[in-house]
Amino acid sequence: MATTPALDAGERLTPGRPRAAEGLPRHVAVIMDGNGRWARQRGLPRIEGHRRGVATVRRITEHCARLGVEQLTLYCLSSENWRRPAAELDFLMHLLEQYLIEERALLMREKIRITMIGSRTGLPEATLAALDRTAAMCAGNEGMRLCLAVNYGSRAEIAAAARALAEECVAGRLDPAAITEETLAARLDTALMPDPDLVIRTAGEMRLSNFLLWQSSYAELWVTDTCWPDFTEAHLDEAIRSFAGRVRRFGGLADA
Repeated sequence: MATTPALDAGERLTPGRPRAAEGLPRHVAVIMDGNGRWARQRGLPRIEGHRRGVATVRRITEHCARLGVEQLTLYCLSSENWRRPAAELDFLMHLLEQYLIEERALLMREKIRITMIGSRTGLPEATLAALDRTAAMCAGNEGMRLCLAVNYGSRAEIAAAARALAEECVAGRLDPAAITEETLAARLDTALMPDPDLVIRTAGEMRLSNFLLWQSSYAELWVTDTCWPDFTEAHLDEAIRSFAGRVRRFGGLADA
């Protein structure tokens, strides 16, 4: 059973502090919700909420990297989000491309590696080119991994892994009796990545929305009513303090 030391209530996490590092989740995953709601509450177009959300991505990425988080995964676009208006989707893809280009200096300065999970099918070529170029530039970095979930759906990911296993069995390369949780996990988009320790959702919704369903089996959940554009480093610190004060039993007993 894994336990983490509690941090004092209201204590601000500071980069480089050993005590804070002891209570850090290894992998933080964030469902960035509420951009449209934030804009609507202010009488602004939805795209302005997305624009402000990018600024939050920048702050939270930098804060996680400096705290010593090993991986940050951000749910940028679900496979279900294609039902949104075309103009909004075009703007989101433009924002993602712009972010991937403009943040290269930050990624290199903080030694951040970047990768993507999700289907590349249907994504604009310019967006994919920016992603590939930025990932190649950062490939040698040894700091935090920033994982962008784009056109991602966990059920589709698990189904694809199951298909891959079935094909290997039909081809005679794999004995069905040898299939384990580990063999399936090795065929997910997140193979070789640690499972999330902490899943954060903004804007108050109490669901995972098809995000890292397999990987989040034992993740600690933390939900805030704050919409993503208003999410700050202090909110992240609060989530980490909550995580650090929990006992992770993984099905066992607290006193075992």
